[in-house]
Order: sequence, then C-alpha cells, then structure tokens
Amino acid sequence: MSDFQTLREKARAFAEARNWDQFHSPKNLTMALSGEVGELQDLFQWMTEAQSHELTPDQHQAAAHEIADVQIYLLRLADKLGIDIPRAVEEKMALNEKRYPAEKVWGSSLKYTGYQREDDSAS
Repeated sequence: MSDFQTLREKARAFAEARNWDQFHSPKNLTMALSGEVGELQDLFQWMTEAQSHELTPDQHQAAAHEIADVQIYLLRLADKLGIDIPRAVEEKMALNEKRYPAEKVWGSSLKYTGYQREDDSAS
C-alpha cells in the first residue's frame, strides 16, 4: 500500500469514527480546503520575501500543521471523487511539461499561452 493510500485510509477512518463522513461532500470538503489554504496564507501574509524563507521554529511548526490540514482535506476530497492523487499529479506534470516548455518559459513569471499573437509575429 502506498503512502497516499495509507493516509487516505487513516483520514477516512478518522472521519468515520466521528460520524463526520455525512458532512464530507465534495462541496463541503472543497470549502473546508479553501479555509485551510487561507489559514496557511495568513501565516505568510505580512512577511517579507526573506522572512518567508527564514521561519522561526514556531512559524515552521504552524506552517507544517496548516499544510497537513490542507493535505488531509485533499485526501478526503480525492477519496470522495475516486481520484488517485499520485496518478493525477503524474498526469498533470506531463501536461505541464508540454504546456510550459522550459526553453520558452525559462526565468519568466509571465503566463505562457503557447501561441504567438498576430501583433507579435512581426518582431
């Protein structure tokens, strides 16, 4: 059994032991996931770029807990939708390799669309 399968089973058992499965619809899990991402964002909101790279031990632990909460909700959502997370990540990474070729996007944070606009063709 993979690490993801083990974690999925633990998250499922945790919810079932508390009779929470009834509340874990895809809609509700997505909303809870959004809330947890917001809590993670709150940890970094007023930090400088440098500070975000140099967390205190307490900040690091808080970030780890929020990341864990995000992952737990992702596991529950994927479980409810029958999505194999590692397989979905592999598929998406392959799509991203094609969509964002390194030689075209190297060092750029601009959105790469994969096509040239007509007004760019003259340059």
